[in-house]
Amino acid sequence: MKRLNKVKIEWSPKLAYVIGLIATDGCLSIDGCHMDFTSKDLELVEIFKDYLGLDNRITKKTRSTEKEKKYFRIQFGDKNFYEFLLDIGLTPHKSKTIGKLKIPKRYFVDFLRGCIDGDGNIGAFKHPESKNPQLRIRIFSASKIFLEWIKRTNESFWVKGYLRSGSRVYILQYAMTDSINLLNRIYYENFPPSLGRKFLFAKTYLRT
Repeated sequence: MKRLNKVKIEWSPKLAYVIGLIATDGCLSIDGCHMDFTSKDLELVEIFKDYLGLDNRITKKTRSTEKEKKYFRIQFGDKNFYEFLLDIGLTPHKSKTIGKLKIPKRYFVDFLRGCIDGDGNIGAFKHPESKNPQLRIRIFSASKIFLEWIKRTNESFWVKGYLRSGSRVYILQYAMTDSINLLNRIYYENFPPSLGRKFLFAKTYLRT
């Protein structure tokens, strides 16, 4: 039987961004064919669906012991795309096992923007002593190896972060100057549309 190809597998800023979303908030089924992506942001799931050219329905679901269905989810099957994800380093039950992925260097910033939109945050606060405004970018993962790889890759762009352990996950964090430099890398001129609320927050720190 001929395989049906739902997803066009060709590296681009949009595909790299989607892989960042999958690496952080996506899931590969153990059946070797199906994948899903879940987020509290409907906009993000709609972008995911659009960038992969899917016609599958977006549904709602609960998480953990919650009763309210407040998370948005899309599921789809595509064996070729599934095998492509395996080839670049993603696996089922990836949360603790994910490591370095095969992302072309020219698309790494798009992949990273997807990681931040998927399971990261961009936040501002006042320093408790100096009261000066501070900016932090943080990316969360249960895999230390995955965050170490992102950290090393960003260092090649002269953006230095530091890794620490949280209660149940590891956190890759960037201080103010490096966060600003990182934002100006991932939100380059004419970048493909991404999660709006994070971009609006980041705009204050963009140089152009």
